[in-house]
Amino acid sequence: MKMIRITFALLMALACALPAMASAEEGPRTVIEGTVNNIIHVLEARTDKKVISPEDREAIRHAIEGRFDYEAMASRSLGKPWKDLDAGERTRFTGIFRDLLEYSYGNRLSDYKGQKVEFDDAEIKGENARVKSKVIDGTRETPVEYRLHQTETGWQVYDIRIEGTSMVRTFYQDFQSQLDTGSYTDLVKSLETKIADLKAKAKG
Repeated sequence: MKMIRITFALLMALACALPAMASAEEGPRTVIEGTVNNIIHVLEARTDKKVISPEDREAIRHAIEGRFDYEAMASRSLGKPWKDLDAGERTRFTGIFRDLLEYSYGNRLSDYKGQKVEFDDAEIKGENARVKSKVIDGTRETPVEYRLHQTETGWQVYDIRIEGTSMVRTFYQDFQSQLDTGSYTDLVKSLETKIADLKAKAKG
């Protein structure tokens, strides 16, 4: 279970990226491999390997480019309520979703202890692609699959599957369980409260 948390944190740190423009000429594997390796470089350069300091977090943000299609991930995770949101509300929820990713998993990167990541060649079908990889920790290998689609600024991630479990599907199920007992407004308030708590913990 700990390895899954470390793996998920490593991958979700992609969500800490600044919204820099990716080169449209870069292939799916190049996008994924370059981004993950940039994260690892920052983690290995830490002075204190036991924590993720504010400086480390900022270095991660600046070291990697924005590779996630946050709006696609947010809409897929929210489901039907997304259709009823106007442009401003969609932008707001996408920002909330992005903060949730960063602060839910960013601090868990402190558990990184030199795990290696290997990548297979991308499998491309039209405007969609997947890149399979594995995180190696001693004798244990954790399969990870990235799902990407082509956008105006290049290939972007819209889902990650770890040992077959979809990240977007997991968020969808969590959000639906909250929507089943409350409104969209209640869900947003709950997520904002959770993010505020996570930010407070990140500051120590």
